[in-house]
Amino acid sequence: MGILRHLQHWLNGQGPQLQTTEFVPETHAIRLWADTFPWDAMVDTVSQSFAQRFPKKRAKGGRAPIPPRVLLALELLKHELGESDEGIGQRLRTDVAVMYACGIRKVQTDGSQSHFVLPETLAQFRRRIDQDLMDKLVAIQAAAAMEEGLVSPAHLLVDTFPSEQGSQRVTDATTLYKAQKKPSSH
Repeated sequence: MGILRHLQHWLNGQGPQLQTTEFVPETHAIRLWADTFPWDAMVDTVSQSFAQRFPKKRAKGGRAPIPPRVLLALELLKHELGESDEGIGQRLRTDVAVMYACGIRKVQTDGSQSHFVLPETLAQFRRRIDQDLMDKLVAIQAAAAMEEGLVSPAHLLVDTFPSEQGSQRVTDATTLYKAQKKPSSH
């Protein structure tokens, strides 16, 4: 319920609460996508990284910050769905599957609120994700996928510098592939 406490400024509407776990089918693409992430470990890593690099300077009063789980899920979903910051923020307001992916399990909306997460908030969150943090998040996700048996360590290659098909740029993945293909000279 911690997430709801932080988002109470827009979740304090009247009427019955919507249970996202009951509303979003288990076979829905966004739910399947969201259920593959080790959210607790990833959110802990983001929170620790931000606490070390950006000590809190929050003024008294005002709205509570949006939880890292919501921002991290929105940032990942934004890329997965090809949305803009504004677009993914709007989908959080209107798409129950996006709410589910953000870890929001009960919703009681206030229709007068035009947004949940401002595009500027998401942009600020994204700027704080440095390469070290991204490497840690990829490692957590890869470890969880191997633990679940979704991938084999022998087949896990992460090319962090994607290139267009047909590009002549050399990558670690290309180098490894060529090395594995080359006949042994021993």
